[in-house]
Amino acid sequence: MITNQALLLLMLSVLWPSTALPFTTGNIENLFGKPESDGRVLQRSKRGWMWNQFFLMEEYTGNDHQYVGKLHSNMDKGDGTVKYVLTGDGAGTLFLIDEKSGDIHATKRLDREEKAMYTLHAKVLDRNTNAELEPDTEFNIKIHDINDNAPKFAKEIYFASVPEMSEVGTSVVTITASDADDQTYGNSAKLVYSILEGQPYFSVDSENGETALPGMDREIKENYQVVIQAKDMAGQMGGLSGTTTVSITLSDVNDSPPRFANHSFRMAAVESTEIGGAVGRIKADDPDVGRNAEMEYTIVGGHDTFNIITDQMTQEGVVIIKKTLDYESKRDFEFKVEVRNTYLDARFIHGLQFKDYAAVKVTVEDVDEPPLFSMNPYIIEVHEDTAAGSFVGVVSARDPDADDKPVKYSIDRHTDLERLFNIDSVNGTITTLKALDREMSKWHNISVVATEMNNPRQTTRVPVFIKVLDVNDNAPEFAMSYDTFVCENVKAGQLIQTISAVDTDEPLVGQHKFVFSISASNPNFTIVDREDNTANILTRRGGFSRREMSMYFLPVVISDNDYPIQSSTSTLIVRVCGCDSRGNMQSCNPEVLPFSDGLTTGALVAILLCVIILLMIVVLFAALRRQRKKEPLIISKEDVRDNVVSYNDEGGGEEDTQAFDIGTLRNPEVMETNKLRRDIIPEMLFPFRRTSPIKDNADVRDFINGRLQENDSDPTAPPYDSLATYAYEGTGSLAESLSSLESAATEGDQDYDYLSNWGPQFKKLAELYIVSV
Repeated sequence: MITNQALLLLMLSVLWPSTALPFTTGNIENLFGKPESDGRVLQRSKRGWMWNQFFLMEEYTGNDHQYVGKLHSNMDKGDGTVKYVLTGDGAGTLFLIDEKSGDIHATKRLDREEKAMYTLHAKVLDRNTNAELEPDTEFNIKIHDINDNAPKFAKEIYFASVPEMSEVGTSVVTITASDADDQTYGNSAKLVYSILEGQPYFSVDSENGETALPGMDREIKENYQVVIQAKDMAGQMGGLSGTTTVSITLSDVNDSPPRFANHSFRMAAVESTEIGGAVGRIKADDPDVGRNAEMEYTIVGGHDTFNIITDQMTQEGVVIIKKTLDYESKRDFEFKVEVRNTYLDARFIHGLQFKDYAAVKVTVEDVDEPPLFSMNPYIIEVHEDTAAGSFVGVVSARDPDADDKPVKYSIDRHTDLERLFNIDSVNGTITTLKALDREMSKWHNISVVATEMNNPRQTTRVPVFIKVLDVNDNAPEFAMSYDTFVCENVKAGQLIQTISAVDTDEPLVGQHKFVFSISASNPNFTIVDREDNTANILTRRGGFSRREMSMYFLPVVISDNDYPIQSSTSTLIVRVCGCDSRGNMQSCNPEVLPFSDGLTTGALVAILLCVIILLMIVVLFAALRRQRKKEPLIISKEDVRDNVVSYNDEGGGEEDTQAFDIGTLRNPEVMETNKLRRDIIPEMLFPFRRTSPIKDNADVRDFINGRLQENDSDPTAPPYDSLATYAYEGTGSLAESLSSLESAATEGDQDYDYLSNWGPQFKKLAELYIVSV
């Protein structure tokens, strides 16, 4: 059996760390009361009954609870009266204490990476009274680390970039791994780096993980995958390791010049290509990328007809046209193109030319071009007095492909709606179809179309501006309508009106010059030309009288000074008015002359109008009375031949035909005397139904269907129930025909007594004809 002191000795030999803190003990003083070889001394104090720190290995794998240590007090005499109590971190769960012996055990596997130290408190109590035999004492349980965690990198894959052609030893990327083990104890967390994949292009610094590489060319290989390993225990056997992947991309530098794969290019361009249009593309190859592959194309020495630009998206040289091509003038072109990088790297330009050259040949292809006019536009002048059919001008067009190809001329009639001009379809001569009037239109803008005879789809239009030149063909006339009057008390030589004139023609030079004149024999008025295209009208005498003459008509002759001279006579109306002493007009109405019977002319006119109005009233009254007379039911006997019933009430339909039943005309003998009325409720439960003696009234049915179809197809017909007209006599009637066409020659030869047997519907008809007979 092992004694308590032996147990303590065994525990110390196992758990004593090189960095243990001082502790005190009671009953083991004899064993540890002398100095140790390293100078440490076990000291005694009041609470000299326990250890102040214990060490415990992590990740215990045994089947029993892991033993931690033992507490013992000097108060414990071994009689079982002392009870040990444990409190603090994990007490009762992770750590259990034997209250009699003071042994401490761990109940679970502990992980230092989760918690490295636990702080607990121990008490010594009297088992019977629970009184504290010694004060509360604190102690620590520290978890001792083992190498149970492998190194880990922060990322599974790292991405890095380094310029191509870099010098040997150039740093690419720095990566580090972490180890959760205790870095202060042993080599569990001491890492060493190495390359598993990626040699011989890259190397790694075993201490800090920096990779390096020799010079490499991106154009040969661009991407590399490097596998880095981190191993603990300083790389010794048995250590744990972790790996990561570094994806390294070589970035481009401009170390390759552009080069043409083919130093000769051929292109074809149709002559109709517009200026700025593309003819073709050329491309040089540059293995670099991005800005290092940007190129610029130029034509060596320049060119008059072609130019080349760079397509920034595709890095191609686009040949474009600077000048219109003409197959008939020149068909082949050749020039030299240079390509160079726009960005150069000074480290690589030595010994290399970063440019290249290529020859470009362009062949012009012929196309069927439309006719070409000799001018565009045409401006032609013609006088307005030109007669219809007169020569105006000539337009000329030719086929640029061949001068001997015929061209047809025509006028676009949308530009000559009045059809004033015509053009010879062969020689392009423009003539007039009507006389031109400059006063109506000074300019005529027409479009002439030239069309190839061999290919009518090839057409060309040209505007022709025809200016109509003025000819003095309009005489001057009054500038306005004048309201002129002369006072009865006017004196001779007094001004009564100033007149002016206008001329729609243009003056030959400067402005118009008009001459005014009146007849020299006029005894009442005279005219004075003011030499400024105006003239004054003066009185030649005084003492005008409205009774003698209320209005004078003064002819005024107006002439221009252009060639040929045009003149016109305009009439100035001068009224004679009564004026006050200042010459202000009072009244211009003619004075009424009294008659010998005392009635004036105005009174006679009023009386005559009253008589005419009375006669019109009498005639109108008589006409109205005649219209009010009631017209007879039957105007003439010929109307009996037609049976017409009209319905003018909307919505009435056939229910309004109380006055007529077509069945009576067919067979009057079968008309019942107890015919039901349609405007009241019938008394019998089952009304009497008459059977027509004629089973199939095909003629009436066809007639009605025909009329119905006509009305349905007539878009101007009224609604179907607003008007119903029956104008059909029918056939096979026992009453025979009622038409007057089959009647006797005279009225006296006919007997109308049978009409009284036809029933109440024909009562009115019977009364009319029987009474008249």
